[in-house]
Amino acid sequence: MDFTTADLIDEYGDTLSSCLTQFRSYGSRARFSGRIATVRCREDNALVKRVLSTPGDGRVLVVDGDASLRTALMGDLIAASAVSGGWSGVVINGAVRDTVALAALDLGVKALGSNPRKSAKTGAGAVDVPVVFGETTFTPGEWLYSDEDGIVTSPREL
Repeated sequence: MDFTTADLIDEYGDTLSSCLTQFRSYGSRARFSGRIATVRCREDNALVKRVLSTPGDGRVLVVDGDASLRTALMGDLIAASAVSGGWSGVVINGAVRDTVALAALDLGVKALGSNPRKSAKTGAGAVDVPVVFGETTFTPGEWLYSDEDGIVTSPREL
């Protein structure tokens, strides 16, 4: 990837949003970008699993887990299906698990932290709706760019 989020902010300024949430990186891809797809859920990863089992076409799934660290919303099996499906990355406003295995996968993964506890599987939540955290609105179809310095969003590809 030939971008840094700092350079993007320098070039495009206020046309970009910069997410204030401080994430940890868990995947082997430090930099990733793509069109945004979203899931809103809390302590239930059935929708995350369903979406990441579909073709990603280089997209990034943004999951608003309401910043809960009580259960993991993604582990190694779901992340492996994302890799197989061609997803570029996953940003989770919540927890992941299987962090050693995640580090070996060719996927960008950012999350608030980790917890080995499994989540519910009822399918509660919503797919492809705008989600908001870190003073940033993540809108399906817009673009996300992530690197070691943070996450920025753009209404169009840069």
